Amino acid sequence: MLSKVLGFGLIGIDGFPVQIETDMIGGIPNIEIVGLGDTAVKEAKERVKSGIRNSGLEFPVKHYTVNLAPADVKKEGPCFDLGIAVGILSASQQIKIKKYKNFVFIGELSLDGSLKKVRGVLPMLISARTMGYNKFIIPEENAEEARYIDGIDIYALSNLKDTVDFLNDEKEIKPLEVKSFDEAVNAEENTLDFENVKGQAQAKRALEIAAAGGHNVLMIGPPGSGKSMLAKCFPGILPDLTFEEALEVTKIHSVAGELDLKKGIISKRPFRSPHHTTTSVSMTGGGNKTKPGEFSMAHNGVLFLDEFPEYSKQMIETLRQPLEDGKITVSRLNQTITYPSNFTLIASMNPCPCGYYGSTDRECKCSPVQIHKYLSRISGPIMDRIDIQVEVDNVKFSELNSTEKEESSVEIKKRVNKARKIQLERFKNSKNYSNAKMTVPQMKKFCQLSPDCTQLMEQAFNSLKLSARAHDRILKVARTIADLDGEIDIKPQHIAEAISYRGLDRKYWSI
Repeated sequence: MLSKVLGFGLIGIDGFPVQIETDMIGGIPNIEIVGLGDTAVKEAKERVKSGIRNSGLEFPVKHYTVNLAPADVKKEGPCFDLGIAVGILSASQQIKIKKYKNFVFIGELSLDGSLKKVRGVLPMLISARTMGYNKFIIPEENAEEARYIDGIDIYALSNLKDTVDFLNDEKEIKPLEVKSFDEAVNAEENTLDFENVKGQAQAKRALEIAAAGGHNVLMIGPPGSGKSMLAKCFPGILPDLTFEEALEVTKIHSVAGELDLKKGIISKRPFRSPHHTTTSVSMTGGGNKTKPGEFSMAHNGVLFLDEFPEYSKQMIETLRQPLEDGKITVSRLNQTITYPSNFTLIASMNPCPCGYYGSTDRECKCSPVQIHKYLSRISGPIMDRIDIQVEVDNVKFSELNSTEKEESSVEIKKRVNKARKIQLERFKNSKNYSNAKMTVPQMKKFCQLSPDCTQLMEQAFNSLKLSARAHDRILKVARTIADLDGEIDIKPQHIAEAISYRGLDRKYWSI
């Protein structure tokens, strides 16, 4: 007896359909699984056998051949368990109604017949919906992340017996109710607030511009000046995630197995802060299961690299592709996968090994050779990709002791959201969400300069010996500053402020 059941697998963060073909014949009792499955797939035969028996169902002593098609695409993980079990039960005529042919089955089977959560359910559902599939059976533990997908019927079940009863029309189960994204947004907790940071007006202004336009920032200053505190307050002023952005982020976290199943969706922009001892593979993604790395986990959010020069030279240089293209391509022996990595980089560093070169309060004890060696860990191409460079000096006692109230993150975020709404409207017909990722044609359209602005840019280009990339990034920052001011056109003062954020590489890296 032959049966065909539909499952879904993952390649990167995209799902693909898998036809689970089960053939039951006489012969030596066994389950043979073919179709380029990994170890977890091949071990499914033991889980399925015990799961069927412990669910009070019959497991006929026959020879089963299970084929996962397409046979030339690698299959990973236990997500095919449920489909294999349904295929065997259908082949043995324990599922009598052909209702199962309308469903996609996703889930891991426990030895007692219960369904366990699997990673990557959300991207599978999104891909399947795009391909025209509209009925799904998934584990109950994955229900929350599935509730945000509309236009399809999703049944979240707890065990194999309920699945069989439902397919045989012996038990009535209703599909999940679609949940509003606004509910998840309103449930998010607060972060650190800028009102607790005394002084540092220039750094706060730079971070406000960065949040509004998605620009990369490098903060340079002595130890204890507040660089890390400023970075940790940064998520509090980031613009609200759109539902489309939230789905992109949630897909990545679901594939990585880091999604909070109680929340079901990422409604706040990610803030990732990996230690400088983190390996390059952990940052870029890959490994045995080719999972997303820190670059991708920070997609549509922030990647904070504290003590920037302490990271390995190889890791720092791998930032080039995501900072330029918003994606990272991971090539391994068996496959090549491209993950989205469109993040805002916030990097902080000391200007020298002792940390006090250029400080107005402390004397630097490092030699010019030591300073040059330390700073040279950050290459010119990486500096060129950082839009905003800001110096953070020690806070004065008068500022720390001041009773004047600092502006809160809530107030700053209002301006940021207003500016980001302008950008969303500006780029509504593209996949771009911010000024930082403007393409050349978009820049020609939205960054047109007056004669005064052109003259100012020319002077800066020649005097600072800017590259073409630096020129474009100054224009993008100026466009964001104009958006914060509510201006349609870029004015000379916007250009001047944007240029002022490009001076530190000349101050420190010209040693």
